[in-house]
Amino acid sequence: MSRTPLLILRPEPGASMTAKRAFDEGWRPVVSPIFRIEPIAWGSPPAEDYEALFVTSANAVRQAGQAIGAYADMPAYAVGDATARALKAAGFADIRTGRGDAAVMLEAAAENGVKTALHLAGEDYRDVGHEAITIDRRIVYRSAAIDLLGGKAVTALRESGCVVLLHSGRAAEHFVRLLETVRIPRGRIRIAALAPAVLTAAGEGWRRSIAAHKPDDAALLAAAARLCQ
Repeated sequence: MSRTPLLILRPEPGASMTAKRAFDEGWRPVVSPIFRIEPIAWGSPPAEDYEALFVTSANAVRQAGQAIGAYADMPAYAVGDATARALKAAGFADIRTGRGDAAVMLEAAAENGVKTALHLAGEDYRDVGHEAITIDRRIVYRSAAIDLLGGKAVTALRESGCVVLLHSGRAAEHFVRLLETVRIPRGRIRIAALAPAVLTAAGEGWRRSIAAHKPDDAALLAAAARLCQ
């Protein structure tokens, strides 16, 4: 990539994790989050009320605080690898890792006989369920929008060949709004989206755009690389 500028907008600590992987692959990562993660008090319910824990974001593990330790002895279903790593760091041992899709994760839990589960999620969670499972969803964090593109981001966007990573539909929509405030035309920017729905949220008119074939950073960076070919 000859150190092509790669603008990373996701919140920390995920932004720095993506940046490290990108640097190792030959990009010049520019970290400029447009959201910040904030915990929400959630009042942890008794662990004995549930057969399993569902987690669809690594941020949910990090922001739940010490209270998440009360559930460490039950099976924990992680939507993907990053969430599984966060659960392991929090002391969980029985972790069932999915492939990045919450509906598939719930289907696997149902096949394993789970009837009741606690779901720790962010404020903008995807509303999925399963007819065989009673899910108690607790919101443990929010992503607060930052209403200004940082100077590093603006500088990167003005460079020829800049690629922007979009990790969520909400991020895509917010980036579009922020881009209008700095008057940089879409037609000079390439975007790589974590999923087709994220690409749809970003709209049209970009220099080039592409969606990852699966929702993880490795696939997202591979998609970004294809934009440079």
